[in-house]
Amino acid sequence: MKEQNFEAKLKRLEKIVADLEDEKTGLDSAVPLFEEGIKIAKELSAQLKEIKFKVNILKEENGELFETPFEEN
Repeated sequence: MKEQNFEAKLKRLEKIVADLEDEKTGLDSAVPLFEEGIKIAKELSAQLKEIKFKVNILKEENGELFETPFEEN
């Protein structure tokens, strides 16, 4: 299976959530969907954590630009 990018995984996760919320989805179909959704959510979380460490903020001070690490509030 081809590796999907973040947006494709997120779109698939949104589709899974919609399917699970649909009353027409039976338990036999819901369980594998739920398992797939959990797997995708973990992958997305790991990707976000990795990206967080790569993000720098560009700031200007006294007319000079410099980078500082991104920090959560």
